[in-house]
Amino acid sequence: MGRIAGVTAAETRERLLRAAADVFAERGYDGTRVADIAATAGVSNGALYAHFGSKADLLVAALRAHGRSMLADLLAADPTRPVTELLLVIGRRLPRRPDIRGRLIVEALVAARRDQDVALPMRDYIGERAGQISGLVRGAQDDGELDPALSPDALAHFCLLLAMGSVLVTPDLHAVADEEWAELLARVVTVLGPAGITEKRESTS
Repeated sequence: MGRIAGVTAAETRERLLRAAADVFAERGYDGTRVADIAATAGVSNGALYAHFGSKADLLVAALRAHGRSMLADLLAADPTRPVTELLLVIGRRLPRRPDIRGRLIVEALVAARRDQDVALPMRDYIGERAGQISGLVRGAQDDGELDPALSPDALAHFCLLLAMGSVLVTPDLHAVADEEWAELLARVVTVLGPAGITEKRESTS
């Protein structure tokens, strides 16, 4: 069972990435064999290794391909949307049960703690996400939307902690009312605004 007749190398790679995302999400990283992914994709182990060097490479590649960030989706839909509004929209969705992207992140984070082959590409993946957020923060500071005294890197780290934590603390472990969570987020975002705006809001409340 090699490459499927009439299917290009790019299509084979995409089949492997989709199969990897599904199998990793269902069985976990440790419970998945390379042969399981190849069989699900309908290709041979050799065809899989022609595209990916290891199970670790396949895990992070699947996360990149099928774990596109919510932030990227929202920005693509409306590039002019204020950053504070983006943070609120994303933040309100965090307490929900994780989708396939969330399950892949859980597997990758856990595997990275035990497997250096996963840790290295995951460090790059997390770094890219942090860089995207800090870049948006800097733009929002230049536009006067966020307090220029804030560290973009620290705020990006804070956002990552919330996002990654949300895929681990699922609603079946601990739930919070939507309106209570939204109120907390609104207060946090208010504090992130320029000091003059924050002080004005506090004085009129």
